[in-house]
Amino acid sequence: MARTRISNIARTFKPNTASLGYALFLAINAAGVWGGVFPFLPMNFQTPEVMFWFFLMQSLVFSLCYFASAVGVYYFPGPTRRFMVMLASAPYLLGWCCLIGAIYLRGIAQPLVIAGGSLLGLGSAGFYMLWQRLFASFDADHGNHDLILGTAYGALLYFALYAIPQAVTAFLIPLVFMPLFALAIVLKSRQIDLRQPMFEDVPREHPQVYRRVLRDYWRSALCVGAIAFCTGVMRSLAIGDPRVGSLVNLLSMTGCLVAGVGVLVLWQFKNVRMNVTNAYRIAFPLLITSFLVLPFFSGGYARWQAAILYAVYSVAIALMMIQCAQASRDRGINPVFIYGFFAGIVYALHDVGFLAGTFAEQIRVIGMQPDAVVALVAVYLLGLMFFIGQGGFKRALATSQAEDIELVAGAPLQIGDINERQTDLDEAETENETLPAANAGCIGSGTCPFGAQGPSPFETKPIIIARAESGGRATAGEPASPLGNETVPTNTAKPAKRIQTHDANAPSYQDRLSKQAALVRQHYRLSARETEVMELIARGNTVARIAEQLVVSENTIRTHSKRIYAKLDIHKKQELVDLLETFDPKELKD
Repeated sequence: MARTRISNIARTFKPNTASLGYALFLAINAAGVWGGVFPFLPMNFQTPEVMFWFFLMQSLVFSLCYFASAVGVYYFPGPTRRFMVMLASAPYLLGWCCLIGAIYLRGIAQPLVIAGGSLLGLGSAGFYMLWQRLFASFDADHGNHDLILGTAYGALLYFALYAIPQAVTAFLIPLVFMPLFALAIVLKSRQIDLRQPMFEDVPREHPQVYRRVLRDYWRSALCVGAIAFCTGVMRSLAIGDPRVGSLVNLLSMTGCLVAGVGVLVLWQFKNVRMNVTNAYRIAFPLLITSFLVLPFFSGGYARWQAAILYAVYSVAIALMMIQCAQASRDRGINPVFIYGFFAGIVYALHDVGFLAGTFAEQIRVIGMQPDAVVALVAVYLLGLMFFIGQGGFKRALATSQAEDIELVAGAPLQIGDINERQTDLDEAETENETLPAANAGCIGSGTCPFGAQGPSPFETKPIIIARAESGGRATAGEPASPLGNETVPTNTAKPAKRIQTHDANAPSYQDRLSKQAALVRQHYRLSARETEVMELIARGNTVARIAEQLVVSENTIRTHSKRIYAKLDIHKKQELVDLLETFDPKELKD
């Protein structure tokens, strides 16, 4: 058994063309982009001015390419099926040539650096989208395995580059290494099955699918983007110290190696589930704390902070690619679209962090060091992004929670009316327990109007509207079917039109009983908890069952029922059931 497991693990780490090609691309790209500096270029060339202009242009073009690709795929899906490596390799090659030229032509070094940064940003984005397209075209096991394995081998190849003399590496990258990983992706791209739905998809024929994808994935993109923002801030601080780049690159690649090997080994023994949003929620306190203490430590802390953040960022980029590939397979959408949208947000926030850190360093606040200003700006923007990621003002104002304070409009009931109100709940307890749960509230009637409406009432949690002033009136014009679970539209000749114009923010109901309960709530001024108790009573639950489900005492449920009966001016459970069955929504207009 142990020998079999070892054999399986060994096969897991066996490289192939796709994983090795991607690994070589990551190793070279790390040398030119990830670390904030170029560890394989002369130190006297890496001045703060050269570094600032290169990374500014490279970052801006890099993020804009993703947004442009997402928009282009949406409106012109055909060209993405004929994506050619030359569109990525040509600018990538020219970008490195500009950098090499800037080393020897100091008189025009700045224009060459700006051109080199722009071209490398364009080429890097093109290659990333080609690799993403390739991995998404494989089945989930094959694609995820090659991506993770390539990430781990990329670290090893990066470490191997240090064995090559520095003066030679700058020439080997555009002349030898780039043609090798370009050749790898050419060979593997020929194996892509273009008959898959994700490649035959025409986005404009069903825009609702793409809108749903954007709604589902923007929070994950914002979470990875927040980490990218932090790395952008640290990159701005590292420009003045080129030595930071080597440490950053080494730790980021070490993080990729450890994460890749760990996931691949763990994958052999159990299923692996990862959630980007939940992982960020765990990491958020650590992020803001790391910036909060930045002004209190020496420069050595900033270097290690930058290195650790880039290690986390490198792993997050790999998770981003896995999640985008999964979305393409599951929903049949073009892989370049979802990756362009996701990565565009991430790298745009990286640019924001880079610019914010650069300008914060230039601000001179009385009594504050530049590092303190940078930390203050970073913590503020991180908190703002976390607030937006949690739903912002829209969610804060629209969501109903158990701890909400509720003030119901209208004239209040007299205390005497409630205390003197008699209910039949306690008297009917014994009889109800002998009846089917769903029919227990229908005492004295041959059939129960809500008797066949779903699962056991003990397992059913009533669904009521959170904002009664908008939800009920939106459905007030729809008469209800006497015994059915669904409402009957007033105009049955055009059902498709009604579906298309349905408000996505409109309340949803479990069944007709939940909808009737919401309408009764509006008319009789019931609170949210009273409506919940009323619906559970109408479904035939006993006092004990309701108390157990809502985690309150039985006396509390009895008090709620007295208030409900007083507001509805009824005395028996059957009267409540009849009211909910016959209540006419048109009464809301009175």
